[in-house]
Amino acid sequence: MGVVILLVMAAGVAAMLTRKLPTAFALVVLAVVIALVAGAPLTGKNSVLDTVLQEGAPALAATMIAILLGSWLGKLLDETGIAGTLVRKIVEFGGDRPVVVALGVLAVSTLVGTVTGSAPAAMLAGIIGIPAMIAVGIPKVTAAGTILMGIAAGMPFELPVWQFFSTALELPIPTVRGFMIKLFPFALAAAVLFVLVESRRRGVEHAWSAKSLAPKARSGRRARLGDAPWYALLTPVVPLVLALGLEVAIIPSLLAGVLYCLVTTTRPREMNKRLLRTLYGGFEVAAAPITLFIAIGILLAAVKLPGAIEALEPLVKAVSPQNAVLFVLVFTVLVPLCLYRGPLNVFGLGAGIAGVLIAAGIYPATAVLGLATSYNQVFGVADPTSTQTVWSAQYAGVSPQQVMVRTLPYVWAVALGGFCVTAATYL
Repeated sequence: MGVVILLVMAAGVAAMLTRKLPTAFALVVLAVVIALVAGAPLTGKNSVLDTVLQEGAPALAATMIAILLGSWLGKLLDETGIAGTLVRKIVEFGGDRPVVVALGVLAVSTLVGTVTGSAPAAMLAGIIGIPAMIAVGIPKVTAAGTILMGIAAGMPFELPVWQFFSTALELPIPTVRGFMIKLFPFALAAAVLFVLVESRRRGVEHAWSAKSLAPKARSGRRARLGDAPWYALLTPVVPLVLALGLEVAIIPSLLAGVLYCLVTTTRPREMNKRLLRTLYGGFEVAAAPITLFIAIGILLAAVKLPGAIEALEPLVKAVSPQNAVLFVLVFTVLVPLCLYRGPLNVFGLGAGIAGVLIAAGIYPATAVLGLATSYNQVFGVADPTSTQTVWSAQYAGVSPQQVMVRTLPYVWAVALGGFCVTAATYL
């Protein structure tokens, strides 16, 4: 039965890779088939309808709310001009020094990455940041990669991500936060190295396309609105300080960020309209990830069924290294399997595999946390199918595959660092 379930998983991966089915739909179909193969009844305890679909769909509800609030805050950063102001200040400071401008945009991307992820984060930092970098001579691929590496450097402090791993792996928030703090130096070092090394290797390129991009950015809505006040620029830091420094819960921290942004940028008579407009905009941004989290919850419920655990445990245990050195080597070699929506993509089948590893007792949940978050660093930057990679590459005028080739060595090293910390700490 275990082999059949693995074959079903492989078929699900194939359906996602070939885009026969959208990822969320493929995961739901996969969950139902796994439950049926594992011998689950249609209704009742540990059943397809009641356990997998009914209980699995809202299982990650806290994550969905955190995603919505993060998207809301992202819309506010966009509408109030905070993100654009941060980038413009960096460009003014950097002048005609390409590396300084790129490092500044990297810093803004990191800050934005702590608030929200995916394409909205790339757009917040990249709409002005990418043309600005290209205009001072940063090569296009490096400019796109700088935005992505910056967002990934902020990812260890992205509060919705904390909530996701806490709920999915059934770990307390302080445990997730503790590992993320250990992962952050690797992500930051790789991001800074990317800018320094790639700028030096590729040199300065005065691309003809910069002329067409820069005026477009300068004539954008943010420029017409003017710069946000300096104290409003602290908005991305507010939820981070509350959650990281004062250990306030994630949802209140994000709400505090929304409130601070509103109070520091909006006149009282305009607050109601801006609140509703940006909230509804946040729903649009959050729709896709929330759909995915519903499907992941359903898949997790399926792989945690007693029949599925009993079938998969001996197979997975046989191929899972227990030695710390082998653990690092094997999972480092497997890094490419999280690309192209592969089986180790934590926002796809990888979530199900993580659930099997924990439910079968093969690794402690903390070790699985280390694996999943390390792979997520790779997926968030180099996967040519992730929305932020596609947007950044296309906006810079290059292909997502070019960005993948350039950034993969750096994020691979980040994953290696995460695996080493995991093996040393949790095995």
